[in-house]
Amino acid sequence: MGSARGVESARRDEKFFRLCGIKRLIGVPLTDDMQQNRWEKLTQALEPEGARLTRNLAELGDAQLDNAASWDLRLTSDEHARAKQALAPAAALPVIAVSVGTKVQSKDWGRENWRALLQHLAALYTDHALALCGALEEAEASNFAADGWKQNSSKPVINLCGILTPRESAAVFAQSQMFIGHDSGPMHLAAAVQTPCVAIFAARNKPRVWFPYGKQHRVVYHQTDCWGCGLETCIVERKKCLTSITVDEVITEVRAILD
Repeated sequence: MGSARGVESARRDEKFFRLCGIKRLIGVPLTDDMQQNRWEKLTQALEPEGARLTRNLAELGDAQLDNAASWDLRLTSDEHARAKQALAPAAALPVIAVSVGTKVQSKDWGRENWRALLQHLAALYTDHALALCGALEEAEASNFAADGWKQNSSKPVINLCGILTPRESAAVFAQSQMFIGHDSGPMHLAAAVQTPCVAIFAARNKPRVWFPYGKQHRVVYHQTDCWGCGLETCIVERKKCLTSITVDEVITEVRAILD
């Protein structure tokens, strides 16, 4: 179920597992077709990574990716209660959940962009609270971005970075009206709990492969001439695919969901 590493690597994995005595193997990507995301004529785009993986596992049955129940994380009552407790300062206000962090330099939209975005959103959605989620090391960047929100809103700002587990964060997203973030783990958690996402994507990956699954999401992606580079650090092109995305573009996508 991992990312494609080439047919030769798959053959080596198969040999290893057979030497371990495992007789039945399902989904080992031993062909180029199993390794690659297919081009879909209907959508005129590459198939999502989730579709590629479950296609390889078709022997086990239909994954029903378009059924929301197939993405159910089975969050526990304790996890939902922890999220409700974390969001208590928002009281009954609708919540916009945001994750500004990323571990990959080429995916980082930039602190100033996030701050400007939240400043504008606070003025547009004066009856909303803001929840920031992510790892502990993202708490400072989240506070910096939240200062923009505070310039135009007195409604609660809740920084949960490093406080919640990933599953508890998913429960927070489930209780939020929408999610805004990078191409990241939190984005996929939000999509899994069916919360509409506005996702800001670099063009390091090919379009649609890693987009949040579902029709309720909005993706901002600029397909520059260097798209599909796969770079984790972009120096030469200075992240032009990402830094060319404007705050106004993201606001337009947010409004498409909330207005």
